[in-house]
Amino acid sequence: MVTGRTTNRGLAALAALALVTLMPGTVGVASADDVPSYRPADGATAINGTSSSDDAPQIKPGMYRDTIKRGERKYYAVSLDARTSAYFSAVAAPKPGTKVAAYGDKLKISVQYSGDATCGLEASPSFHGGGTAYPIADYAGRVIGDGSADCQKAGPYYLVISREGSATSGPDAWPVELGYIEEPPLKGSTPAKPGEGTWSTATPPPPTDATKRSAKGGTGFNDAGAIDTGVWKDWITPGETRFYRVPVDWGQRLNLSAELPNASPGASGPVSNALGLGVYNPARGAVRDSKFVPYGGQPAAAKEFTAPVAYGNRFHSIDAVKAMRFAGWYYLEVTLNADAAEYFSTGTELTLRVDVRGAAKSGPGYAEQTSVFTVTPEDREMARNGQTAQEAAKSDTLMTVAYAGIGTGVVLLTGLGAWMVAARRKPGAPGAMGRVPQQDQQPLSQASQPTLPSQQDQQTQFRPPQGW
Repeated sequence: MVTGRTTNRGLAALAALALVTLMPGTVGVASADDVPSYRPADGATAINGTSSSDDAPQIKPGMYRDTIKRGERKYYAVSLDARTSAYFSAVAAPKPGTKVAAYGDKLKISVQYSGDATCGLEASPSFHGGGTAYPIADYAGRVIGDGSADCQKAGPYYLVISREGSATSGPDAWPVELGYIEEPPLKGSTPAKPGEGTWSTATPPPPTDATKRSAKGGTGFNDAGAIDTGVWKDWITPGETRFYRVPVDWGQRLNLSAELPNASPGASGPVSNALGLGVYNPARGAVRDSKFVPYGGQPAAAKEFTAPVAYGNRFHSIDAVKAMRFAGWYYLEVTLNADAAEYFSTGTELTLRVDVRGAAKSGPGYAEQTSVFTVTPEDREMARNGQTAQEAAKSDTLMTVAYAGIGTGVVLLTGLGAWMVAARRKPGAPGAMGRVPQQDQQPLSQASQPTLPSQQDQQTQFRPPQGW
């Protein structure tokens, strides 16, 4: 049983802990245990890929969770038709603080249709942050109309995920999130590849708004905070990766800058791979691998400038242009190297400058409705408000409840009004609101009076510790 004395002891302990926390000189360096890990998709299905295609588990469009060890290869079976493009993403999310080798530790993602023959779109995401672990992602796919004759047929296919790495990196298995989404066929003819020189490659200056809005970065794709054109601020700690998403429509492009402020002198030297910025398309395909910039105490910025979104980009020879093939949510991944603790022991403000350039155009005309490869007014509103998907869903739920409550209230008031009218019309009924019977106006009896705590009870009530 919890007593007042027990409560006093617990609160006294909390008070002592608070005093220790607030004492000068007790603020420590953020450790890897303090850095949040990747948040998987709500409702993602746990699955175990197999080492052989013979008994590979069947997957359908949706999200899945698995793990993968160094040197391991896993198979997943899929059944594809002859008209729908399919994209398979893989996100490897080693725990913050895990030892990884830059460029050496990687995933390989491919789609096979028979034996070891692969379809054209495959990927090998790796780390570029000088040994800092962060989520790496990309996709493979079977794309209709990409010129691969064998991969256009209906039938059984296999998603194949493998992990490569050196023996000097961490031995732990990596959590892996798999995504399978479909792109509907087009109604009419397929748009051609945009011609050379149809858009500028000169990087424009980023936005310079005086007011910074607060952004809410997430741990990954699933809880990324929405942002749009403007200047945003967030907080990031060494070893942490934060995700944001921006709605980008057909014909639009992204001009991005992630910035660190100056720091107090005293660090031993510059950090060569301090701040990384990566960009992903709506299917979680890498537009650009995370590009890291050095930091030596002065303001530094990692920048990206994408091609305009166009369906025909998928036929381009440059991977960064190929990836700008969909309208929808584009994701920004910002990583602060763990070594940056020399300058920012407990974290620092992060500035994001976002410019969605160009007027939105009409899309290619899908034969079926898609909620992924499109930008809706609700998406733009979410970005203007800087909401996460979870916050937007909660807001929608509360609004639905509010409307339901208003409707219920209207029904109740209508029923009450009808009852009052009927009561007034009833023969012998009292006038106006009715006269209360005399016996109902008697004062409360002594037994029904509310009782106050006794003196003994009052003595056992909670009292804060002395000096609280």
